[in-house]
Amino acid sequence: MSLENHLTALEQRHDALDREIEKSLMHPAIDELKLAELKRRKLQLKDEIAKLRGESAFSTIH
Repeated sequence: MSLENHLTALEQRHDALDREIEKSLMHPAIDELKLAELKRRKLQLKDEIAKLRGESAFSTIH
């Protein structure tokens, strides 16, 4: 899988988690543990995307 394809897949997963978080917040009985887990996974994906983008930028410079 190319770096661009991998980044696209990660971004799609990040967006899906964002939608799931928004959906969870709309329900009156929010499962706080589930919500915290979703947010943690979303942050992990964001960090991985940023890391890969940084590596990609570095490799195009050198």
